[in-house]
Amino acid sequence: MKIIDISRKFFSCEIYPGDPEPKAEQVCEIGEKSDCNLSVVHACVHTGTHADAPLHFISGGNTIDDLPLEPFIGPCTVIEVPKGVITGDYVDRCFPKKCERLLIKGGGRAFFMDSSAEELAERGLLLIGTDSLSVGCKGNQTGPHKAFLQGGVAVLEGLDLSKVEPGNYFLFAPPVLYDGLEGAPARAVLIDDYIFWSRNNR
Repeated sequence: MKIIDISRKFFSCEIYPGDPEPKAEQVCEIGEKSDCNLSVVHACVHTGTHADAPLHFISGGNTIDDLPLEPFIGPCTVIEVPKGVITGDYVDRCFPKKCERLLIKGGGRAFFMDSSAEELAERGLLLIGTDSLSVGCKGNQTGPHKAFLQGGVAVLEGLDLSKVEPGNYFLFAPPVLYDGLEGAPARAVLIDDYIFWSRNNR
């Protein structure tokens, strides 16, 4: 079984413009005054590889601890797309018709328009993942996010798919159980073993 880590390093990853820089502070160090090392992290919950909950863009929406784990664990398909906007027409022509979990490899610069997000949500998609910082582009964040989140599609952003070939995998990317928040970091991995995930998808 081959495991591919598709998470970004938390403190050295690119962050969304305007978000605070993640910082770690060591509050205890092994020595005369302490028997252990202890650190505190200060960061936005949307730093690095993370999941969005509906509350991120929907007032009164579900928080990250309200979400089921099923969308984040299971067979998935990775596809490669050109950098730029992903339109509804492009989805119709180039995206797989039957897929529950879809990961977008676009060099970190592929973004959904409202129409493409709505089209995928209508197909019954469980999860959309992207190697971009966000499913939406600057100036058009609300529409794509709302289309996915209102449509019951889990959103996974900030993936590292640079070493992943397009194809079928088994995804394991549950978010941290932050109660009451609109998002949380995730440690995302792909299992590159067709026999493993296909047997479990019958």
